[in-house]
Amino acid sequence: MAQKAAFIGLGVMGFPMAGYLQQKGYETTVYNRTAAKADEWVGKYGGNSARTPRQAAEGADFVMVCVGNDDDLRSVVLGDDGALAGMKAGAVLVDHTTASADVAREIAAHAADKGVGFVDGPVSGGQAGAENGVLTVMCGGSQKDFDTAKPAIMSYARACELLGEAGSGQIAKMVNQICIAGLVQGLSEALHFAQSAGLDGRKVVDTISKGAAQSWQMENRYETMLDDQFEFGFAVDWMRKDLGICLEQAKRMGISLPVTAVVDQFYGDVQAMGGGRWDTSSLIRRLRQLKKSYD
Repeated sequence: MAQKAAFIGLGVMGFPMAGYLQQKGYETTVYNRTAAKADEWVGKYGGNSARTPRQAAEGADFVMVCVGNDDDLRSVVLGDDGALAGMKAGAVLVDHTTASADVAREIAAHAADKGVGFVDGPVSGGQAGAENGVLTVMCGGSQKDFDTAKPAIMSYARACELLGEAGSGQIAKMVNQICIAGLVQGLSEALHFAQSAGLDGRKVVDTISKGAAQSWQMENRYETMLDDQFEFGFAVDWMRKDLGICLEQAKRMGISLPVTAVVDQFYGDVQAMGGGRWDTSSLIRRLRQLKKSYD
């Protein structure tokens, strides 16, 4: 008998992730605040939709959540209509939202009170990774809950690792975003420098990408950055939300993240340029704008 799953939140990530669950044999019921999106998903993948998170979660062996932030997570998980209210004992709640470690621990405690397992599993790989089923999932929780949920998670992932107790997945995602912030700013400065010096940016990247400077950001973003194209990818607005979580966590830990703090401010400049929905690689456009003001 097929296991049942629920997926709550059908954004650019959740929509295809839920689709992979259904395609891999899990009887999947979805919930989305905009019901039309849930109807669209059912039309494409089959499965079912529900009017509330609680109804979606009823009878499910796994409930996956992928929403915007801490408050969104609480709104779909807690309360009379929340997913936990409908979950059966022994089921596992998997949260793919990029949120704070504190809210992960909070949800884990509520889940434990109901006899429900919990894994915080923020993802990396972006929209393309979700659409191609090759996300990387960073997990926090007990070994038992992780082992139970991993086969379902691997429906849309290529890597899934348990990194510690509840909240550890969110901390690992913060590490991921800290790395990306510095890399994208460095790549932006490098490409801007090359173009300003009159070099062929593509030839430069073709050469240096064979050495120590190579990175995922370079491989996947250099061409669009050189062409000044940013209407795609992971939005600046979401990156600022993530970096805010990183900086708040660092403050609590009593440590400094100077590069992250500066890049966060640079993303604020991009937002002021009207680029809140541009891809994070749009940091190079900020540098070009500065150069124009110098000229």
